[in-house]
Amino acid sequence: MKRPVVAVTADAATANWGVWGAVPAAVQPWAYLSKVKEAGGAPLLLPPIPEAVEEVMALADALLITGGADIDPARYGAARDPHTFPPDPLRDTSDFAALTLAERRGIPVLGICRGLQVITVSRGGTLHQHLPAHGPAVPGRHTLRDITVAPDSVLGAALGESTTGQCHHHQGVAELGTGLRATGWAREDGVIEAVEDPGARFLVGFQPHAEEGGTEIEALFKAFVHAAC
Repeated sequence: MKRPVVAVTADAATANWGVWGAVPAAVQPWAYLSKVKEAGGAPLLLPPIPEAVEEVMALADALLITGGADIDPARYGAARDPHTFPPDPLRDTSDFAALTLAERRGIPVLGICRGLQVITVSRGGTLHQHLPAHGPAVPGRHTLRDITVAPDSVLGAALGESTTGQCHHHQGVAELGTGLRATGWAREDGVIEAVEDPGARFLVGFQPHAEEGGTEIEALFKAFVHAAC
């Protein structure tokens, strides 16, 4: 059976590989691509080039919005908090444009970490710009967090009523966007860790880094890719 094409949003960064050093590149952790492949999809990197988003998305059967920098608070009408990292205007523009195109076509969308926040802000929701208790204890390393999941949800059907998330975020949902419902919460303090649009074919935002999860999280990616078939 033909693998559905999954557009995977990427960052622009300076990278080193082989004989090449400090080269500008479009990058994303291999774990995202691997999870899509293992779920039966064909990953297609979507670089933060706004002028190319429409053409790349025309090839996609689904959209995976990955983790990354903090969203520009101006997009949800807020001044920048001192704890908010400088935004990446090209990544913001590309991600929001890709999401708009995906929703217009009705193709499946999975947002991870920043991806959940993009979904929230795109629907008119807002973010807590700094949640000290949720920031990573060690930058670049994930913190395990127990997540309570709504059983009557896409996430619940895939993962059950609870899961353990690999978290690396210091921001979170403050106000839900239009048409979204919360379907996952941090067990320790109730911070929203997942959102869905019940009226969409498949539109799920999951704040933990599911790409880093083990076999227990694979059902989420399989449900996502299956929805694109």
